[in-house]
Amino acid sequence: MLIDIRVPSAGESITQVELARWLVEDGTYVEKDQEIAEIDSDKATLTINAEQAGKLKITVEEGTTTEPGKIIGQIDTEAQAPEGAARTEEKTESSAKAKEEEAAANEMPAEKQTQQKESATAAFTFSPQAQKLLDELGIASPEGHMNPDGRRITRKDILAAIAQQVHKESGKKADAAAPATTAWSGGRDEERQKMSTLRKKVAERLVAVKNQTAMLTTFNEVDMSAVLELRKKYQKSFQEKYGIKVGLMSFFAKAVTEAIPHFPQVNGRIEDNHIVLPGYVDVGIAVSTPKGLMVPVIRNAESLSVPELELKIAELAQKARDNKISIEELTGGTISITNGGVFGSMLSTPIINPPQAAILGMHNIVERPVAINGRVEIRPVMYVALSYDHRIIDGKESVGFLVKVKEMIENPERMLFGGNDPLAGLLGLK
Repeated sequence: MLIDIRVPSAGESITQVELARWLVEDGTYVEKDQEIAEIDSDKATLTINAEQAGKLKITVEEGTTTEPGKIIGQIDTEAQAPEGAARTEEKTESSAKAKEEEAAANEMPAEKQTQQKESATAAFTFSPQAQKLLDELGIASPEGHMNPDGRRITRKDILAAIAQQVHKESGKKADAAAPATTAWSGGRDEERQKMSTLRKKVAERLVAVKNQTAMLTTFNEVDMSAVLELRKKYQKSFQEKYGIKVGLMSFFAKAVTEAIPHFPQVNGRIEDNHIVLPGYVDVGIAVSTPKGLMVPVIRNAESLSVPELELKIAELAQKARDNKISIEELTGGTISITNGGVFGSMLSTPIINPPQAAILGMHNIVERPVAINGRVEIRPVMYVALSYDHRIIDGKESVGFLVKVKEMIENPERMLFGGNDPLAGLLGLK
């Protein structure tokens, strides 16, 4: 039986996609649910999985522009699996059997496990000094080449094997740590890379933003001492409870959601000669991926706490980097945040993500001299930028919004009181 491989839907507004690449060759026997191809749309990269096990027949070549629903290949489910390629059912059975054996081994009495370990080293004969060294080190025998000529293993042999193992491990670490170097050849060669559908669409949108919006950027500086101290104090407890480290993006996302009610225009957009002001905040988080820049969206971020934001950011970022992100998770958004600081950026003017009207830019943290109560102190400072569409956001709103975010980052307790000063609230003041 032949099963058609069709291009999946890439979103309601997407009518054309590009067959980026086949992950397996024509004529290959594929397993059920195996990833076989990648599709590039103007929003994300999607993978196609095999519906059934069988022999793959490719009918559309890589790089071809096609449409959702079109047939790009077929799977012959009646094709015989080649030797060494186990069926899915067989793999499942062998996997279950392996798990049973592993469980049985774990339930084996300690005495029997010890006997098995001893039998594994029974081929070696250790001298008294060698056995004493092994006992002191708490190991059965070191990895490495020992007893090449069948003689009894001595203390010297064990020390040599340990040295060999240490040298091997240090060599691996050195290779991993060695920086990649690029040397110019002196030639005149050039490399041409085809632009992906995603990158072409991003390029079009960025140019459109410059031409169709009145974009302006305002800047400020933020003393990060309070947030950094908060992270340092509770990082271990946070990681134990949530299984993830608390970053900086979640604090800024929370500050943005608390500042928007004070300046709702920052969360708005222009639509059919109307200014639309949503009663919710969908925050887009810019993520750099091998395929290009993606902006996953956190829905109703205003209802999430800092831990919930942190977990959601980590989840969406990982899915974007693994090409597992869905179209729905990339659609919409009322305001975006981008962090060039992870790459060492000191300052930038981020470009608005249309149809949104604003984007907040974070940058690196550098210790700088700051005047505090008439004295110069060294503080960790981050420069922040807000690019906004001046057609619907005036300077007063943009500057006020950025100042409100700054106040909450410098005084995190304000996030619990809608961005207001808790002491002023205690006194019945705004």
